[in-house]
Amino acid sequence: MEQSDGTARPVVAVAGVRCQIDIDSQGRFGWRLVAPNGRPVAVSLTAHDTHARCRADFVRLCTRHAEMEGGVQHSSEGGGWVWAVWERTGRHLAGSARTYERHATCRASYERFRAMLPELGAVSLELWDD
Repeated sequence: MEQSDGTARPVVAVAGVRCQIDIDSQGRFGWRLVAPNGRPVAVSLTAHDTHARCRADFVRLCTRHAEMEGGVQHSSEGGGWVWAVWERTGRHLAGSARTYERHATCRASYERFRAMLPELGAVSLELWDD
């Protein structure tokens, strides 16, 4: 938390952020975290066989974020940078919603997402775009 004028305010604003669950052509589910401006912030890197498991996986990511690893890497689809968050077992859970041209921009996006996770866990019931 940053301190300003004696009042605490969150470092990362989560107001208006929504988590949406999408279904692919094979009937598998993945979550997508969307900013108030409608732009995707992060996406699930794991496909789930049910809506409930997908939602539970996102909640688990938020509540157990301190146990997760992550970082920035070159995109496998050509130039650019992407970030990812994974369990210590190596299972990838979340990733950047887009490829970044600059490493520094990608790193900043990764750090904002990681800073947002504890706050997302605290407001998890308000996140869902049901």
